[in-house]
Amino acid sequence: MYQALYRKYRPQTFDDVVGQNSIVQVLKNSVVQHKFCHAYMFFGSRGTGKTSLSKIFARAVNCLESVDGNPCGKCKNCIVSSEKECVDILEIDAASNNGVDEIRELRNKINLVPAELKYKVYIIDEVHMLSIGAFNALLKTLEEPPEHAIFILATTDPQKVPETIVSRCQCFSFQRISTDMLVKRLQYVCEKENIKIEQPVLEEIAKSADGGMRDSLGMLDKLSSYTDDLITMEIYTELNGLITKRDLNEFFDIVFTGDFKNVLEKVKYFNDCGKNLVQIISQFMYYLRDMLVDYYINSVEIKYDISLVEKLVTIINEKMFDVKKSSNPKIYIEVLLLNFMSEVNKNESSIVQNKTVDERKNLSDNFVMDNKKTFTKDVEKVDNIVSVEENITEKVDNHIDQNPSGTLDNSDIFIPSIINLDEILSVRINNAFALANKQILNEEVENLNKLNDYTFDQQIGYLVCEILNSKFRVASEDIVVISYEYDSIVQQNLEHLEQMEEVYYKITNSSKKFAIITDEKWNELKSDYIYHIKNGEHYEILPEPEKQFKKEESNDIITNDVASLFGDIVEID
Repeated sequence: MYQALYRKYRPQTFDDVVGQNSIVQVLKNSVVQHKFCHAYMFFGSRGTGKTSLSKIFARAVNCLESVDGNPCGKCKNCIVSSEKECVDILEIDAASNNGVDEIRELRNKINLVPAELKYKVYIIDEVHMLSIGAFNALLKTLEEPPEHAIFILATTDPQKVPETIVSRCQCFSFQRISTDMLVKRLQYVCEKENIKIEQPVLEEIAKSADGGMRDSLGMLDKLSSYTDDLITMEIYTELNGLITKRDLNEFFDIVFTGDFKNVLEKVKYFNDCGKNLVQIISQFMYYLRDMLVDYYINSVEIKYDISLVEKLVTIINEKMFDVKKSSNPKIYIEVLLLNFMSEVNKNESSIVQNKTVDERKNLSDNFVMDNKKTFTKDVEKVDNIVSVEENITEKVDNHIDQNPSGTLDNSDIFIPSIINLDEILSVRINNAFALANKQILNEEVENLNKLNDYTFDQQIGYLVCEILNSKFRVASEDIVVISYEYDSIVQQNLEHLEQMEEVYYKITNSSKKFAIITDEKWNELKSDYIYHIKNGEHYEILPEPEKQFKKEESNDIITNDVASLFGDIVEID
């Protein structure tokens, strides 16, 4: 029967373990010196060797003739301990045996002396999955175990293990295995298995494994099953739902030239082809990262503004968690890219001649002088803020009238910060519940279909996509409560709340005001609403407070400095 590579090449001795040298040295020394702790805890990310080292250590402590701390593999105890039927080395999966009854049964049997070996070793894998009752049952045993018992607890999530358990163990943190070490191990396996593969493919496997040996060997196993011929980058990208280097180059160009239409079409094409969009955006981030490394280390020039490349890498890296957890990664990625490209379009041109290494050094010397010049720019601002609603409405009206095909522009709309936004949202939510109407909610949901024609609009496409990505929860004559899964998305959309409302009004002719919350908050509010209704209590209509805007500070250094020094006793003309 065929054996998977990660099982076939599982380390059998301490010397076979890759990437955990310090931990291996401590365990080997403890075997040589016969200094064993009654409980150990191994924690770290998946595929870094926790279970493998547990099994090796269990055999080593029972070996009669250990060689430099390694199990000899020849003595009676080594032969017995390597058998699956060994009753003195027990491997327990806490994920499926997480109840208090299983731990109590273990505690009742632990006082029995080993049947064949010197020590009884209990390996509890994924120990963080144990219930609170199970942890409490295990606690006393760990505190006063019999001399012939050794516990090894392994987990990928040590934060979920109670401190009372952790404090009774000798803890070892397993590090992610470096890319170079993974590549060397993969090369060794390829030589043993006679697998023909390109070097760039091995490097990509190592990168995608995220420091896990098991994942990298699993990927190699899949690729070797696909073909007996040379494994190329094309085969690797095809099997993993990724895109080729040429596709990355094209995608890079259309993003940084601000080609909204082609970016959305490209994302749609990747999605229709069955590509994994989460992996593609991650692949694109690493592509940009390698470009930055070449620029700064090898002085390889880039035809686009380097600061924009750095900004996009930062944005993708910060949003990767939200992308992975999003209910619709496609829309999330589209909005993320559209928001970035709208910033690119504000620049006169994103295609620039980037500075050489020497020029960058000279540029840094003149940094202070350049900054002083910027203080004189944009000094003239609006002193008295005109109504935000009128400002936006006028601009959107003009563009709707001038562009009946459906192209809106919001590039020059200035929106000051609303200081009392939380209070306004709280009142809107209260009033929406007070006058909730199921029929109105259904009508608003139907209105969403009208927004589909504007998803590719270069100016408002990202706003339309954000509205479509929301969940309409409750509606009244004047208000709609919408929610998103993550708070980061809520905060992002609150920054352009009025724009979303005006765009929604001009497309659907529905003048509803939005109240934006998280899905978690919605569940809390819904529970409170049901509770009040059952108790015969009703929500009272509250007046919505006037918007209070944050006054824009002057950019005049002299004025600001004088005011900060002398306060109200000085009048500045």
